[in-house]
Amino acid sequence: MSIYQALADLEKNGDWGVLCTIVHSQGSTPRHAGSKMLIYADGRIVGSVGGGEVELRVRQEAAEVMKDGVARLLHYSMVSPERGDVGVCGGSLEVFVEPIFPRPTVVVIGAGHVGKAVVHLAHWLGFQVAVADDRAEFCTPEENPEADAFYPVPMAELPNCLRIGPSTYLVLTTRGSSVDVEGLPALLAAKPGYIGVIGSKRRWAVTRKALLEAGVAESELNVVHSPMGLELEAETPEEIAVSIMAEIIMLRRRGTGKQMKE
Repeated sequence: MSIYQALADLEKNGDWGVLCTIVHSQGSTPRHAGSKMLIYADGRIVGSVGGGEVELRVRQEAAEVMKDGVARLLHYSMVSPERGDVGVCGGSLEVFVEPIFPRPTVVVIGAGHVGKAVVHLAHWLGFQVAVADDRAEFCTPEENPEADAFYPVPMAELPNCLRIGPSTYLVLTTRGSSVDVEGLPALLAAKPGYIGVIGSKRRWAVTRKALLEAGVAESELNVVHSPMGLELEAETPEEIAVSIMAEIIMLRRRGTGKQMKE
């Protein structure tokens, strides 16, 4: 399979991976500028950037790119392994390592008033949008006509129904802490790019305490955004949706959330 066919299939199937491209080479190197390697999330590869130690190090960096979504330009010398170089060919090369993620997806879990407002805004912003709710009557195209997919299942079963990864943003606008306690462990284990829980600081404190008592690690809970959203003094469902989506955009684009005049 060619690298370009592999990339096309990756996009078609909604998978994610890391593309590694030699952008510059000088002197004697095993591969030259333009050589590419695609690394899938499960570790499979298509293509090569040279094999051996250089490819091993590139794959290690690619694993970090898969986690944080930040592209890297890597520089390798191939002169003296004693100094930590990747080989003895005598040349040098630069490898650009970039994440290849599918279209970002916002999954709204809990299709009440705020959930519906988030669906509407996320759709308008160009995200793929899914709705999940264990109350089937709330999880329909009639209730949320702008959603792309519907999962009328308990929260804990959601990872079995759709692929969750670095470009998946989970927005929990659920009806209570008990629902969150039951469903959050499975969602945390799926390693989404973002997971936010609606409610007050007190609600999250109660939820967090129950999850810790249930055996969920504190390090896992620390990735949860709750209360989620940016501080806008939002009141209406629509304003709250703006606050939530503003936080997601800020994190996705690595913004600061400061006022532009600052």
